Amino acid sequence: MAHAPDRIEDRLATRREMLCRSGIGFGTLALGAMLSEVGVLDASARAGDVAASPARTSPNPLLPKLAPGKATAKRVVHLFMNGGMSHVDTFDPKPILTKYHGKSIPSSLPTERKTGAALGSPYKFRKYGESGLEVSELFARTAEMADEMCVVRSMHADVPNHEPSLMLMNCGESRQARPSLGSWVLYGLGTENQNLPGFLVMCPDGYPIAESQNWQSAFLPGVFQGTYLDTRNTDVEKLIAHIRNHGVSPAGQRAQLDLLAELNREHLEKRKHEADLEARIQSFELAYRMQSEAADAFDVDREPQHVRDLYGPGVHARQLLATRRLLERGVRFVQLWHGAGQPWDSHDDLETAHRKLAQQCDQGIAAFLFDLKQRGMLDDTLVLCTGEFGRTPTVELPTPGANAGKMNGRDHNHYGFTAWMAGGGVKKGYIHGATDELGFQAVENKVHVHDLHATILHLLGFDHEKFTFHYAGRDFRLTDVHGRVVHEIVA
Repeated sequence: MAHAPDRIEDRLATRREMLCRSGIGFGTLALGAMLSEVGVLDASARAGDVAASPARTSPNPLLPKLAPGKATAKRVVHLFMNGGMSHVDTFDPKPILTKYHGKSIPSSLPTERKTGAALGSPYKFRKYGESGLEVSELFARTAEMADEMCVVRSMHADVPNHEPSLMLMNCGESRQARPSLGSWVLYGLGTENQNLPGFLVMCPDGYPIAESQNWQSAFLPGVFQGTYLDTRNTDVEKLIAHIRNHGVSPAGQRAQLDLLAELNREHLEKRKHEADLEARIQSFELAYRMQSEAADAFDVDREPQHVRDLYGPGVHARQLLATRRLLERGVRFVQLWHGAGQPWDSHDDLETAHRKLAQQCDQGIAAFLFDLKQRGMLDDTLVLCTGEFGRTPTVELPTPGANAGKMNGRDHNHYGFTAWMAGGGVKKGYIHGATDELGFQAVENKVHVHDLHATILHLLGFDHEKFTFHYAGRDFRLTDVHGRVVHEIVA
């Protein structure tokens, strides 16, 4: 016997649908306000005041979009020196530390742990390029590109702890889950290659502190979250899980996916286009498309030998070369982690630890900048290099559970540290700001992490105060209620 077509269980398939239907009568009361809101949003989007929600404007939120303002950068590469690279041993020379090495120096700044006398840098600095940028021997190869670099020596953050400082640098908020910089960029600009993730995170040796929160999308749709890869793996099938389907032919897999897409669309319609569900459905299509292109993009052995020799050996060199190949294919944002397994967190043995870490990435970074420049890609690619903070100019004293008591390392320092950029519309061969004569805190033209984020968005064509996402009754932005564009570093 045919079932009755009007049974309530057929019409109300889920509790959510029942609530939606039972409350439909109240919808007309808010219709005027809703239409007004949509009109305001549409007008604002046309004027470039806010980024329109991708779900409202396109069935594919990853399609490329034009920034509302003038942009000098179209893609971003973030080199993240995990653990807190010492600025006074790399890009911020402080010869007075050598003069007072082993002697007490006045300091009224509280540190996470007790520190003692001045600790002179064990590395030699010299000037490079026409700009005369002073860089230590640790990054002698990178310094060959000094005339392309914009060095900000007056960075500062909020606290001297890893997790909140990592969150601040990556997500603009140290305490609550917020979207990462890469997620905001992907949300605003989409990506030029629909067969690859628009936001990739390469992090060898597993997750850093705070793990995937560093590249989270938080309240943005899940499709904007970073895609993590452990680049310690060289085999593409280990690098990207299930990159090839060995059990079904491409035609058979396509037929399966088409059927799945049809079922998923029906499922999605009944759930009012729920963002998490929509992101999951889109991930199936992306995974399928990646099979045809990702294997090629990550196979750096297809590069000529002289190019591979330019980048040098090692994991970091390989992931930098892969990044260049990804940028050529239209990927929007790539974050490269260095020091996840062995961080730049040198509480002891700084001289040997920092030297070892720099040797792993110095040649590759220099080659990457040179390679982008010779291919005409550096002008519209913003390369950013940061850690979460710097290190103290004073020696760290023995602390139970923190170090081995050797008194040859430095503690965390959020009061002052260095970040550098290249390409993407920043000034070339330029130094901005300064720390005090000891390198303890930023004192001249100070740049907070919020200011750095505001400037990055400006280079990409966004006003950081208007680039928002409405969530939980509030318009959120990467810089929260802070930040200013550092126009002095913009070319």
